[in-house]
Amino acid sequence: MKNYYNIGFACDTPDGLVVPVVRDVHQKDVLDIARDLGELSARARERKLKVEEMQGGCFTISSLGGIGGTMFTPIINCPEVAILGVSRSSMQPVYNAQTRSFEPRLILPLSLSYDHRVIDGADGARFTSHMRMMLSDVRRLLL
Repeated sequence: MKNYYNIGFACDTPDGLVVPVVRDVHQKDVLDIARDLGELSARARERKLKVEEMQGGCFTISSLGGIGGTMFTPIINCPEVAILGVSRSSMQPVYNAQTRSFEPRLILPLSLSYDHRVIDGADGARFTSHMRMMLSDVRRLLL
């Protein structure tokens, strides 16, 4: 078990995909994490990342939404435990049983791949359900 939370993020560069790591995210607020993401992304595109800035991750987040991806199966970046794939959001009709009608909803496809030697399927499902609940009301992210 780790006593830290280091999150890798897939970063598309002219030379291919790299995975910089934001360290100690559990000790940072959203603005600190955003600043680190920006700095690491810039260094990645400028080919100035150090090897140690791409090591030590526990979990990776990969997003294809920005380049048009609608669904994908992300591959775990060993020795990490899991990777969350975020696809492009879109407005889709969702049936509301109370009003018996379809309503437009913003849908964000997520895909979680995890190492079954560390995480069982029920915990993976609970994690994605928790992510759905947190993302469904952005005010929760600010708490």
